[in-house]
Amino acid sequence: MWKRRRTRRRPGRPGPLELCDLCGLTFPADRAVTGYVADSSAAHPDQDWHDGLRRVTACGDAHFELVRESYRHRPFVQEELWAAKLTRELTAGPPALTLEQLGCRTGLDEPQIRRAILWHNEHLRHRTDP
Repeated sequence: MWKRRRTRRRPGRPGPLELCDLCGLTFPADRAVTGYVADSSAAHPDQDWHDGLRRVTACGDAHFELVRESYRHRPFVQEELWAAKLTRELTAGPPALTLEQLGCRTGLDEPQIRRAILWHNEHLRHRTDP
């Protein structure tokens, strides 16, 4: 009969680590305080139902509340979310898609796509202005 070897974790080997979104401290994953905050710039790479939500991680309840409070004051811009969805689709597949194809892949209609593109271009313009 075959015996399975038991693998033991060596005492010097740390487990998975997390990084606090506020202070940058690394700590064991089992001590992480995590949750979701509303963020119009967040488009999940493969779970559309998480679009508009950002997962945040903190080293404790106090830091989690501070991170959550900072997002609470950030405006949620619908066009920004639509632009994030468009970016996800254009970077994941063929870069040249028609408006109809983009609509099918993102669930957006043509006016929403056009508003997202306008928002994106305006946002870029303000970022590059001296």
